[in-house]
This record gives sequence, C-alpha cells and structure tokens, in this order.
Amino acid sequence: MRYSFIVIILLSISTSCSKKAIVNTPDNPAPPENNEGNAEVIKVEVSGSPNSYLFSVTIKSPDTGCDQYADWWEVITLDEQLKYRRILAHSHVTEQPFTRTGSPVAVAEDEIVYVRAHMNNSGYGTTVMKGSKQAGFSSETLEKDFAIGLAQEEPLPKDCDF
Repeated sequence: MRYSFIVIILLSISTSCSKKAIVNTPDNPAPPENNEGNAEVIKVEVSGSPNSYLFSVTIKSPDTGCDQYADWWEVITLDEQLKYRRILAHSHVTEQPFTRTGSPVAVAEDEIVYVRAHMNNSGYGTTVMKGSKQAGFSSETLEKDFAIGLAQEEPLPKDCDF
C-alpha cells in the first residue's frame, strides 16, 4: 500500500510537469516556421498573356507588425535584372502564409525568373521560386547577397500601414 501511494504521487508529479500539447486551429494558428527571420516564397502561379502576366505569390514570413514584416516580393531575371516589384503596404501577422497578386509582369512565356521576398529589417530571404509560365515554378535556395543591389531600386515602400 505504501509503495502504491508513492507511485501515485510520482505519476501525479510527472503528469503535472509534462508539457501540454498545443492544438493549432483557425483561432490559434501555428507561428510561422521560419527560423532565419526571412520571408520565404512558397508558391507562384502565373496567368494572363506574355509580357503582361499576373503573378500570384504566396509568402511565409515571421511578421510581428511594422517593426518586422515582408515589405515586398519581386520578379528578377537570372542575370539580376528587376522585372517587377509588388510593394506590401502592411504586415501580415495573423495571415500566414499569405498570397498577393501583381501585374503586369513583362516576361516571356519561356523566360526563367526568380520570385523572392524581402523583409523590412533583414533583407532578402533565400527560399525563392524559380521557373517560367511555360515550365512552372519550383523552390530553390539563393545566396543571401544575390542581386542585393536591387534592394535600393524603386519602387520602394513608403511606410507600413499596420
């Protein structure tokens, strides 16, 4: 009996000290899985006509508000030329991942491009999508400093709305 009492006490202590499982629901979403603090482009869809495409870009970013948010995504050529930049006017703290469209993007149907995202406080993410309207897009990793000079080219965000 004495040993049963000790076992019960030990089981209660170990149960009360264990971590509770967190269930993610629409009301309690999981935090972004982005360990580097960078925005990641995770999906690209393209529609429309050559030299006037509509890009639909899905981004996962560790937004916390105007102090840290994905402030744009862009389409760039393999030789580091900016083809299009979509400014994101506000943070997406509770909307992760999020999708935004942009057009007209002046690329040919078979032109291979990168689509990447930028954080206001940490710069370009390295997880990008590479592809074309014709071939589709797949994930790729770029060096952090690939075409880093484009971060100074217009258009640039003016301010963060929220």
